[in-house]
Amino acid sequence: MKRIAALLSCLAALPTLAHAAEWEGAQDPFQLYGNSYYVGTAGLSSVLITSPAGHILIDGASPKAAVQIAAHIRQLGFKLEDIRYILTSHEHFDHVGGIAELQRLSGATVLTSPAAKLVLESGKTDKGDPQFGNDMPDMTPLSPVRAVRDGDTVELGPLSIKANYTPGHTQGGISWTWQSIENGKAMHMVYADSLNAIAGPGFRYSANTVYPNAKADIERSIARVAALPCNILVTAHPDGSDLLERQAKQKQLGNAAFVDPGACVSYADTGRRRLARTLAEEPGKR
Repeated sequence: MKRIAALLSCLAALPTLAHAAEWEGAQDPFQLYGNSYYVGTAGLSSVLITSPAGHILIDGASPKAAVQIAAHIRQLGFKLEDIRYILTSHEHFDHVGGIAELQRLSGATVLTSPAAKLVLESGKTDKGDPQFGNDMPDMTPLSPVRAVRDGDTVELGPLSIKANYTPGHTQGGISWTWQSIENGKAMHMVYADSLNAIAGPGFRYSANTVYPNAKADIERSIARVAALPCNILVTAHPDGSDLLERQAKQKQLGNAAFVDPGACVSYADTGRRRLARTLAEEPGKR
């Protein structure tokens, strides 16, 4: 993937407010495939999955980006009030900070993992977060929030979206999978959480007491994403899947521009390389 190196350079630092400002750039919404639409910003993903029974939104980006996401949903001709569930990838403010406003506008229930639920309800970063030492800002507490188990499916009319726990970047990470159909052809859709092993001051993936399973978790998550049925990949930051580069080819190729059966494997390989680099750079390593 052409932009992976740039992404890793950007993600070498924590999701600070300065980064959020860069990621909140304007981006028109667009159809991914069938009933799935990209409604996020230039650097923060959010996906709307629609049905006659109501809609499901994945991620709410940053607090400032929520206004864009709401406008994008309306621009596509859908009503915010028809969103029944908001799903989360991981519990950092640049992916869930905007959910409070989107939940207020829609009345939707937020679905997440048990570990992320504690963060979303309190609005405060967990001390076991690998990036806790970077002083991430507090978020508006959310309610109602429900926890889903690993492997659970979120059902809404014809929609069925599976929760695949992928911790390691945070303790509460989830990747989501579903199928979208267009012209009678189904595609396996993946909204993959971050697989980047990014550590704040004092945190070591190789050995720590606040999140002792961090290294094992992210290794399992990398392997899990690589093994997912995967035709179209969206990552929590669109650069992670070259999504906007693919969208630039949509006029010529149609929605086939997003189809890449090897995308999840490539994304996992990038996460694996990042973990190796992080481990090699930890104190005491040569």
